[in-house]
Amino acid sequence: MPKKGDVIDHAWKPLTKQPLPAGRPRSWYIAHNRRLKAMRLAIALLDAGTFSPDLATNEKIRRTADAVGVHWPSDATCRMVRRMMQAQR
Repeated sequence: MPKKGDVIDHAWKPLTKQPLPAGRPRSWYIAHNRRLKAMRLAIALLDAGTFSPDLATNEKIRRTADAVGVHWPSDATCRMVRRMMQAQR
């Protein structure tokens, strides 16, 4: 885990994994991991120059997932990536 002020070279690479909190329902863990994957893919797409969710097709998101080393995203994850790119900043 980087300390405050440390520079992160590659935002799309996951940081050191921390254990998730115990005692949550399985659906929470599935949704949490899907959000993390979508966030990684959205960051990678933005770094690659895809700034509009309209340009982020399922095929482009899946090609990016292959390039980044993330498992093949489902249609639901692709929709989540587009929603994250569309969100107000």
